[in-house]
Amino acid sequence: MIRNILICYFIAISLISIVVCIYDKFASKHLTKHRTREATLLLLSALGGSVAMLVTMLIIRHKTKHVKFMLGIPLILLLQVAVSCGIYFILLH
Repeated sequence: MIRNILICYFIAISLISIVVCIYDKFASKHLTKHRTREATLLLLSALGGSVAMLVTMLIIRHKTKHVKFMLGIPLILLLQVAVSCGIYFILLH
């Protein structure tokens, strides 16, 4: 039950991260207003969309010249993996 909820959550946050990243790329090319705040992109990553955000950014070449994103999102991902492993090992023992 909890596993299914977590899977659905990570699918949803990943899809939201992909859509927001693609929208921001579109807005950067075609709109002068209505850009997505950088804090929002980083928050989506921190909430569990880091893999989807990073892969999307690399595929569409968005924010790849920004150190904040090219170091920040992988660091968020590493932290998420470390915390997940810690929780996993705590629950097993």
